[in-house]
Amino acid sequence: MNDNNKPILELKNVTTHYGPILMLKDVNVEIRPGETVCLLGGNASGKTTTLKTILGMVVPTEGDVILAGDKISGLNTTEIVTKGISMVPENRRLFKRMTVLENLEMGAFIRTGSKGIAEDLERVFELFPRVKERLGQRAGTLSGGEQQMVAIGRALMANPKVLLMDEPSMGLAPFLVQQTFDIIQQINEQGTTVFVVEQNANMALSIANHGYVLQTGRIVLADTAKNLLENKMMRQAYLGEV
Repeated sequence: MNDNNKPILELKNVTTHYGPILMLKDVNVEIRPGETVCLLGGNASGKTTTLKTILGMVVPTEGDVILAGDKISGLNTTEIVTKGISMVPENRRLFKRMTVLENLEMGAFIRTGSKGIAEDLERVFELFPRVKERLGQRAGTLSGGEQQMVAIGRALMANPKVLLMDEPSMGLAPFLVQQTFDIIQQINEQGTTVFVVEQNANMALSIANHGYVLQTGRIVLADTAKNLLENKMMRQAYLGEV
């Protein structure tokens, strides 16, 4: 069995509380190298808590988060990012008074080696030619679509083993949603492993290898993206079909 069959990121029997409130119950997720995996669910299903648990903002009360064979649950967020996880947060969360270039450089703050950083900056420019045109502009003056490009670029500048994306379609016009998911697919095809948390089930499943459905903190469905798109319960509950 080769290493590609081993998960690069894994949640094993993860249960998480906020104080006395149960947020996640016995969650199991596996993401293998080179895959795009999506986590679907409505509001208050536990999607954001899952990301916070991976990033060390919340420590599981039971179970483990494992990255490349090493347990990372219990580490602080900076240590986890250093080990190879970066995130494109919901609503972009750029440093709005800083320039586009300064935002991109912030993504690489944990790295050493200027050659690799320069190569990844060129990769971002190839993905987003418009970002290159806006380098000296304050991030807060960009359009929503341009801010999304910078947020993705900033996360890629960390050269992550796994790229987390929190609701990448939120607040974007429909044509920009399509564009964003095309870019996610392109990033994945270039070799980056992607974990997308998303309400837009159709769009997320269209680019994913596997999907998980979260309902009130529990995984209720887990399958290939193709099978989930064809699943009757899935279509009724999440894909807008009756």
